[in-house]
Amino acid sequence: MIQTEKEYNTIVERIEELIQNPDNIENQDAKGYVELNLLSDLVADYEVRHYPVKKPSLVEVVKLRMVEMGLNQKRLSELLGVSTSRVSEYLNGKSEPTLKVARDISVKLGIDASIVLGV
Repeated sequence: MIQTEKEYNTIVERIEELIQNPDNIENQDAKGYVELNLLSDLVADYEVRHYPVKKPSLVEVVKLRMVEMGLNQKRLSELLGVSTSRVSEYLNGKSEPTLKVARDISVKLGIDASIVLGV
């Protein structure tokens, strides 16, 4: 188990050295294959403990999806069947969507229901 940031940085440097040789990644018989996998697991465990990834908020996901789908607030309001001012409130975190609108956000924007419902 990695205990300190110094240990973490040293191991990350070693991983970077090991991945320079493609055999260490692809060939289970390569000398560095086992070492690379063990060190990678240690780094992954450390990162989960010290650099956890937070679930994105509904607002962040909706804004990203709007960009991906080329939607502006007016078009999103039409898609969801709500006013543009209501969409603005959702995007600014001033109000939460109703269950019906939340379902529409999930289905029409393809956003996982657990994100929409905040669970």
